[in-house]
Amino acid sequence: MNNKERLLEKLKDQGFSKGIVSVFRKVDRKLFVGESYLDESYLDIALPIGNSQTISQPYTIAFMFSLLKLEKGLKVLEVGSGSGYVLALLSKFCSSGQVFGIELIEDLAKKSILRLRNYKNVKVIIGDGKKGLIKEALFDRILVSAAGKKVPGELLKQLKVGGILVMPISSTSTENSIRVVEKGKNKNKVMDISGFVFVPLK
Repeated sequence: MNNKERLLEKLKDQGFSKGIVSVFRKVDRKLFVGESYLDESYLDIALPIGNSQTISQPYTIAFMFSLLKLEKGLKVLEVGSGSGYVLALLSKFCSSGQVFGIELIEDLAKKSILRLRNYKNVKVIIGDGKKGLIKEALFDRILVSAAGKKVPGELLKQLKVGGILVMPISSTSTENSIRVVEKGKNKNKVMDISGFVFVPLK
């Protein structure tokens, strides 16, 4: 069994759905990591991608996907799209929908645009993710892939009623929690899950 198959088996054993495991099978993580880390591509760890940023641990991505309750046809925004790996996974999951990524670091954004050039339902924008993407709003789902002290108000405004936002929140200097916001007409439902580590949202 190769490393990719081991990772897929691990995700299955951790209880993730067939749909989530399937998209990890379809996307080659090796294409999104630096050459120095190719041998570690399918280990269940975060890896550096340059500019003090990382490609997230597969378990963490799968966990956030499960919280987002993803399905085909959704319009999804990822803030802090980095190498483009999560966008590629989202593209496969929401195959008949639209997936947008916004990345502040120009070097990372340009590289991800090149990697994702054959993904027809993905668009990457260089910009400040805290402001969201007003031209494309409203979104069914918003995933923030870097930690902040709170959910930016602009992102909540750009989320549809009934939509879900998932974002890491800085709880201590060394640990983050993942916040899940389900947007309601009058009141949002909020849940925090502790025990994760993310790079900070710039």
